[in-house]
Amino acid sequence: MNYNFPFLVANAKPGKDRLIVTAPWNQSEICDVAVADAKAVEIALTNAYQIFKDKDRWLNPEKRIEVLHKASEIMQSRFEDLAIEAAREGGKPLIDSRIEVARAIDGVKNCIECIRNNSGHEIPMGLNLASNNRVAFTHKEPIGVVVAVSAFNHPLNLIVHQVGPAIASGCPVIVKPAEDTPLSCFRFVQILHEAGLPTEYCQSLVVNDLSVAEQLVSDKRVGFFTFIGSGKVGWMLRSKLAPGARCALEHGGVAPVIIDDTADLNDTLPLIAKGGFYHAGQVCVSVQRVFAPREIAEDVACKIAELGKAMKIGDPTLEKTMVGPLIRLKEVKRVGEWVDEAKKAGATCIIGGNQISDTTYSCTVLLDPPQNIRISEQEIFGPVICVYSYDNVDDAIKIANSLPYAFQASILSRDLDFIMKCNRRIDAAAIMVNDHTAYRVDWMPFAGLKESGYGVGGIPYTFEDMQIEKLTVIRSLEL
Repeated sequence: MNYNFPFLVANAKPGKDRLIVTAPWNQSEICDVAVADAKAVEIALTNAYQIFKDKDRWLNPEKRIEVLHKASEIMQSRFEDLAIEAAREGGKPLIDSRIEVARAIDGVKNCIECIRNNSGHEIPMGLNLASNNRVAFTHKEPIGVVVAVSAFNHPLNLIVHQVGPAIASGCPVIVKPAEDTPLSCFRFVQILHEAGLPTEYCQSLVVNDLSVAEQLVSDKRVGFFTFIGSGKVGWMLRSKLAPGARCALEHGGVAPVIIDDTADLNDTLPLIAKGGFYHAGQVCVSVQRVFAPREIAEDVACKIAELGKAMKIGDPTLEKTMVGPLIRLKEVKRVGEWVDEAKKAGATCIIGGNQISDTTYSCTVLLDPPQNIRISEQEIFGPVICVYSYDNVDDAIKIANSLPYAFQASILSRDLDFIMKCNRRIDAAAIMVNDHTAYRVDWMPFAGLKESGYGVGGIPYTFEDMQIEKLTVIRSLEL
């Protein structure tokens, strides 16, 4: 692969610093990339804002469709290279990185469908004296300059979710990928340029200075801010937005699963294990807390443990690997500290509970950790599933709802009344029945509640957010 990336800010030069991108599996250096300084960020904002303010330079829907269609074709032609690059820089196993690339290509096509189905609506007039001789209708326009800040765990698909709708809606966009995984983002931006998108319409950069990142986000020329990452950073950056800027934030959760004694465990537990150990648990809606009736809880934990034990941990670029490394060395140590704390507090470790290497942690299942420790109260973002025994499902739901996070949740049952009871009472934006908490297709709404996020993600919903609906009222005596 070619790792020589041009600086993706039009008419600008990078700062003196370089960012070294390393493979989380073995810490080998993949490449180094240019870092943007304050001057480059200012140029990027000026480029984007000048396009937005000059409506004669706006891309019409036909051109946007042409660019996105060509981009999807280029991505398909480079499918395996994109998958290997994502696996290498992000640590997600190749089998799952291929799925991510397929989703990303489909997401670009979804953006095209958003354009094709984009429309305003008529406002009724002629209903009284004040509205006579008038016709009123709305149409959509881009909201303004979009600034996108993204996360490491889906280095290509998350970028498509933020940049694709911006291009589809006609917004110039500046995207800052995670410093751990910038290469898939840069590759996608290059593909958009290759497909015919003017370079000023989509620019990408990384920074190594928080004040420079704040400069990008807080500028008064920003119309929409889209953020995927930690709640601490996301809520802080939201507080820095200029008056009038809109935003969407996607953070993490501590996803709960409620099981009853009618559940088909042979069918559903493989999904639960996948939903907890997939990408080493580094997914914002990974299975983390499983609540099961006391008489079957240990059996549930042991079956999940058996499934986890069968998952091969190793080099994410190899075909047989099912669980890869954590993104940073310090995260491996942190996960170990949380698990050790749980064991000392009385949790039973059914499987795992140990660091395999400097970069990997074993698939771990804990039974009945106390509720007042970190692993029960915060997002672990590691390959750990906790199983909790309950005597009364109302108590389980109360515990599930006790945290300041709410995103996706699951119910495993064949009892319709139980399903509907839990569905009504669990705090979550989405409930998966007889499936894992991380289930998602990219055109469905994806929204964190409470401290888990702000606004609604999902390509069609982001596309709507990045537009305004302009009203036109025409007065004519012929009406």
